Amino acid sequence: METIREVGALRDLVRSARGSGRTIGYVPTMGALHEGHLSLVRLARRESDFTVVSIFVNPLQFGPNEDLGRYPRKEADDAAALASESVDVLYLPDAAEMYPPDFSTSVEVRGVSEGGEGETRPGHFRGVATVVAKLFLQVSPDVAVFGQKDLQQVSVVRRMTRDLDFPIRLLVGPTVREPDGLAMSSRNAYLSPEERRVAAAFPRALFEARDRAGRGERGAAELSENVRRELRTARLDPDYVDVVDPETMAPVEIAAPGTALLAAVRIGKTRLIDNVLVP
Repeated sequence: METIREVGALRDLVRSARGSGRTIGYVPTMGALHEGHLSLVRLARRESDFTVVSIFVNPLQFGPNEDLGRYPRKEADDAAALASESVDVLYLPDAAEMYPPDFSTSVEVRGVSEGGEGETRPGHFRGVATVVAKLFLQVSPDVAVFGQKDLQQVSVVRRMTRDLDFPIRLLVGPTVREPDGLAMSSRNAYLSPEERRVAAAFPRALFEARDRAGRGERGAAELSENVRRELRTARLDPDYVDVVDPETMAPVEIAAPGTALLAAVRIGKTRLIDNVLVP
C-alpha cells in the first residue's frame, strides 16, 4: 500500500493505474476506522481494480461547538487495517493544502441538505459537498462508495454528482451494526459503558417502528412520535425523528415501502445518527 499526502503524487499513481487499464475505486473516510468502513473498502475492491481510501477530518463540516478537536484520530491503526484489506493507496491530505488561507469556494446542494442534519447542523452539508467535490477531482474515481448510515449525506453527494456531471458511479454499502444493533460509528468511542448500554435503545426504537410500518401502520407522524417517546423513555434525547423519501429527503405523510425513518439522538455529550428503510 502506498501512503500519499500530496495531491500531485496521488494523481500520478491514479493516472498510471488508469493507463494500465485499471478502474479506480474510492472510499472517503474521516478515519478511526471500524468494520463498517472496511465493508465499504471491500465493496470498492470488488467493483474496481485499484482502490484509494482517503482519511481527512474535514474542518468545514464541523460547527463551532462540535467535536472537531476531539474527533478520534488513529492514523497508524487505520493504515494497518487498510493494508490488511489490500488497499492500493492511502491518501492523507493536509488541511492546509486542502484549504489554503485564501480558499473562498464552497459547494451547496439545496433541497436534500435542508432537513434532518442540515437543519440541526447549519453549514454541515456545505462542508461535506465542498470536500467531496475536491476529493472527487483529486482522486478521479470511476466508483465511489458511501455507507447507508449517513443516508442524507448519500443523498447530498448523489445529487451533487448528478448536477455537476461527475463521471462517477456511486455505490451505497449497508449499515454495519454491533451485536445489540447499534450502528458502528467512530463516535461510539465517546460513550461511557453506561451510555453504551443505553445507546442500544436507539436502533431498537427504529427497528420496532420499521416492523410496525411493515405490518401496515403507515402514518409517518404516529410512527415518528412513537420513536420519540421510546427514546425519551430510554433516557435518550432526540434531535429529530423523520420519515422521508431517501432520494429527495422530503418528509412524507405515509411510510410507504422504500421510505426511510431517520433520527439523531444525544447521549451525554455524544450525538449519534441512524436510519432504517421501510420494508
